[in-house]
Formats: sequence, C-alpha cells, structure tokens
Amino acid sequence: MIEPEQIRLLAPGQDVLVLLSGGRDSVCLLDLAARITNRVRALHLNYRLRDDSDLDQQHCEALCEQLGVPLTVEYPPGPPVGNLQAWARDARYAAASKAAKTGDVAVAHTASDQLETILYRLISSPSRRALLGMRPREGSLIRPLLSYTRADTTAYCRARGLSWRDDPSNASDRYVRNRIRNELVPLLAELHPGAEANVLALAELLRDEAEVLEAAVDRVSGSLAALREQPPALARLAIQRMADQALDGAPAAGVARRTPEILAMSDDAKLDLPSGVRAVTRHGVLSFERTPRLSR
Repeated sequence: MIEPEQIRLLAPGQDVLVLLSGGRDSVCLLDLAARITNRVRALHLNYRLRDDSDLDQQHCEALCEQLGVPLTVEYPPGPPVGNLQAWARDARYAAASKAAKTGDVAVAHTASDQLETILYRLISSPSRRALLGMRPREGSLIRPLLSYTRADTTAYCRARGLSWRDDPSNASDRYVRNRIRNELVPLLAELHPGAEANVLALAELLRDEAEVLEAAVDRVSGSLAALREQPPALARLAIQRMADQALDGAPAAGVARRTPEILAMSDDAKLDLPSGVRAVTRHGVLSFERTPRLSR
C-alpha cells in the first residue's frame, strides 16, 4: 500500500493546496497530504454539469471535515461552446492559481493518467513532446502520485476506509480519453503484460534526455544564419521552443514541421504558421508572436 514516507513531493510543514474532485485518486492524495503536513487545504470545483454534481461537493465537504482540512468550493461559469474538457481544465487551474497564494498545488495524476496522456498525445500530436508525458513538478504544480496506478489509489482508499465518488461520464465513449482508458489500455495489456510499464519507462528516459537537448538548444542563437548552420534536428527543436514561448509555453503544434520554410525566410519577413503563431524576421533575427486577430 502507498505509505506517506514514499511521497517525495510532500513534506511536513509544507503549504499545499490539493485539487479535490471526490474521485478515488484525489481522495487518496488528500488523505496522504493530511497525514504528512498540517498545512494542507483543498479546492473543489462544482461545474454543475451533472444532476448529481452537488453530491460530489457534499462528499468533498464531509471528507474535509473528517480530515480537518479547510475546503474552498468554486462554481465556474459555463459551460462554454467548444471543448468541454479543456474548459474544465482551464477553470480548474485558474481557480487553483487564485486560491494558492503560497506553496504548491497538488493534483492527483497517477501513472494510469500518465499512460493515457502519452497515448492520447501520440495519436493527436506528431511531435517528440508527445512521448514526454507529465512531469512530477512543473513550477508550483506537483503530481505526488505519478509513480502509482489507479489500482494503487483504490487499494489505499479501501485500506483506509475512505469512500469516493465515481464520475459516470468516465464510462462514456464520447471523449477520446475515455476510449483510450476503457478500450486501448486494456488491449495493450492483453497484447503484452508489460506494455504499460514499458511505455512509462520510455517516457521517463526521454524526459531525462530532454534535459540534455534543452541545454543544447539554449546555446543556439536566434539568428537565421546560426540556425541554418545547426543540425536539422537541433534547429527544429530551437524553432519549436521559440514558437511555444510565443504561446506562453503552450505547445505550438505543427510549427516544427515548417522548419524548412522558416529557415528559407528572408532577413525581414513574416510567415503565418499553425496554432496561431507567426514567425517574424527582423534584420536576420528570428522571433515568434501570436498571429494578430483579423479585424471585422
């Protein structure tokens, strides 16, 4: 069973805000955090997308009262037209950023989530970044359960006598992530018993190698002349990172594939690229910016 001393990203006296949905993973994380530090708080978002959403909130309130953890509940306005899951994720992190004035924000992503994320990115984004998966720490955002599976968090909750709420929408095949979880992951396990462990081990290896590549990219100048002298792979990585920075770190999908066109730009030019990014050269120096919105 998961033990508190195994959770490397949480420590006694640490300020931490746990994002609590009421599902088994976040219930496990909150209980572990409360056993490790007395400076833990919880945040629950009631999206009111289901008839029983208020029951999720009530469950979280009861759990936090039981554990002696202060709870904040937010009610995001919406839902919007468009990608519902992206909206919910953005609302969740925006609320966490507002609530966590100091300390870390802990989310209950597990190794099972990691596998699903990698598989989803592989089929939706043709880039090396797809294989890197999620990092245990990204700034103040931490993922203390990333080494444990959904089966591990289930076993923990049962052993500790903790109940949880299952979101029935997770069983729907409406979302690609659900189909990966419910269809593709079981198929991979059927084809090879070590499939999940092998994918996760590869992602960890590539994340280590990514640090070496990032150091090499740091040494690449932004001038077109310097970029043209680099090995194609290094120039492509440098261009992709500059494009991502124009979107505040969000992946500018599809830009790296346009590297030959970008390197062929004249010293003073503009080139509109995918993901709402524009390449700009001024006196032979390359930079990226968001593509301006068309005025009506």
